Amino acid sequence: MDNITHSLTGWALAETGLKRRTRKGLAACVLAANMPDIDVFFGWAPWAPLAMHRGFTHGLVGGVLVMPPLLAGLLWLLDRWQVKRGATFASGLEMRPWWLLALCYLGALTHPLLDLQNTYAVQLLSPTSTRWFHTDGLFIVSPWLLAMLGAGIFLARRRAKAGTGFAGRAAIAGLAGVILFIGANIGISQMAGAALRNAPPRAHPDRVFASPGPLAFWRREVVWRANGALGYANYDPLSAPGTLSDVLAPEPDNMERPEVRRAIAASGELRDFLDWSQMPFARISREGCTETVTVGDGRYARGGFADGFRVEVELPLSEGRCSGR
Repeated sequence: MDNITHSLTGWALAETGLKRRTRKGLAACVLAANMPDIDVFFGWAPWAPLAMHRGFTHGLVGGVLVMPPLLAGLLWLLDRWQVKRGATFASGLEMRPWWLLALCYLGALTHPLLDLQNTYAVQLLSPTSTRWFHTDGLFIVSPWLLAMLGAGIFLARRRAKAGTGFAGRAAIAGLAGVILFIGANIGISQMAGAALRNAPPRAHPDRVFASPGPLAFWRREVVWRANGALGYANYDPLSAPGTLSDVLAPEPDNMERPEVRRAIAASGELRDFLDWSQMPFARISREGCTETVTVGDGRYARGGFADGFRVEVELPLSEGRCSGR
């Protein structure tokens, strides 16, 4: 998910009343909710689980267990430094280290849970496993989530300023709406998968992704892989809950072709791409004495995202295969 959604999730948690448990409670919730994305600064790291986006820092070990105490420690040190400098705190709250740690853990847990909902997926078991997990419950940036979280925060803060009743009720309602919305969308994606298996084309895939739309959240773009080929279709439970529409004939992914194997051996960038890609496919072209292997990911092969999710490798042809001679 985008970092605005992560931030609003942490903020909404804080507005339920948790931010009053300790000084820097709001900062703990918001920063912890974004903390796993620190991996975008470590693409150079020699350790693959850290260099991989949505790898170690998004997993149950790195993101949920290891990193929250580090953030809590930094916030505690900042608070100690401010106290020594004679700072005063408008909140009037005490510093409660154990509550600070608990809020860091809670905020951090929301991050992989949200990222789990879209087709980009997360390596929840990193570093012990490179398996990717996904539920296909949300588009990468969901305006519906932004609206629910934003409304909950706004109403909670307005009620707090007015001093009427329990101010956190609106934030709790916003978070409850988010949970129900995600649950309903996971169910729709499961229905899309069932339609793929039980109605034409009656496929038996080894991988399926059912990507929601940003506004028409109930619609799905379904992509699957079976027998070395990728297929595409659309799904709309409001018009045909039991069947897919716009079904395209599966196309070979070409990943076992010798040209692709040579490209993988020659390109570290391509090997890194394949470590992330879960629906790879290759297209091969020749011009003169050069063979170009283009590898993309079936999840993002259509629409405006395609150019950002592909790698091209140019290979020189042997003299006997070179059409330019």
